[in-house]
Amino acid sequence: MGMPISLALRGRHTDDAAARVAWAAALAELREADQVFSTYREDSCVSRLRRGEIGLEDCPAEVAEVLALGEAAERESAGAFSVWLPGPDGRPVLDPSGVVKGWATERAAEHLRALPDTDSCLSAGGDMTCTTADPAGRPWRIGIEDPADPSRVLAVVPVLSGAVATSGTAHRGAHLVDARTGRAPDGVASVTVVAERLTWADIDATAAYAAGAEAAHWLETRPGRSGLVVWADGTTTVVQPVLP
Repeated sequence: MGMPISLALRGRHTDDAAARVAWAAALAELREADQVFSTYREDSCVSRLRRGEIGLEDCPAEVAEVLALGEAAERESAGAFSVWLPGPDGRPVLDPSGVVKGWATERAAEHLRALPDTDSCLSAGGDMTCTTADPAGRPWRIGIEDPADPSRVLAVVPVLSGAVATSGTAHRGAHLVDARTGRAPDGVASVTVVAERLTWADIDATAAYAAGAEAAHWLETRPGRSGLVVWADGTTTVVQPVLP
């Protein structure tokens, strides 16, 4: 999927056969997701679906699952997030990347969570899903970078078991758009979301970023989410979790 993948382990299985087997299984899960969902591979199911060569019924069941998540996210974001984005000619083009990254990483992390008495933190392109075997154990400390200066950390989030995802343009340029307009949003530099699962942390970070000036307001409506919105002028807004 064109992104760096890294893993940190603590506890009983950190550098042994069990750890290596789990790591290999996690990478295999991500490679399989790339083969099915990549918009850069001409032979992927999603690319063939986009070209009309196959139908949804010809794809693995996971494709329907991802598209259903995308439909739910579109409804809940009032259209700011969508797996259908305006193409060069203005017509919508299927691009489930905004769902797949977090969804696939979360699935891959299940192989690591199965390691007994072992804490894990799997990072995919900077989005992380963490688990701590002992609920009273030491949390992972996840840094939130300054989008204007990625070498600077704006805040540190302690996470026992949960996920942290950030959407912004500091590393990949202006690739995020409001699906309603096809244009990059104004006023927001990055959005970080902390949630129980990476699938929705990643979706909500992208949706909030796409909402532009409404990013913090929209994120405040999301049950169980917390986060940090960094505005284009360098100011920040902390979003506290709303109980479900």
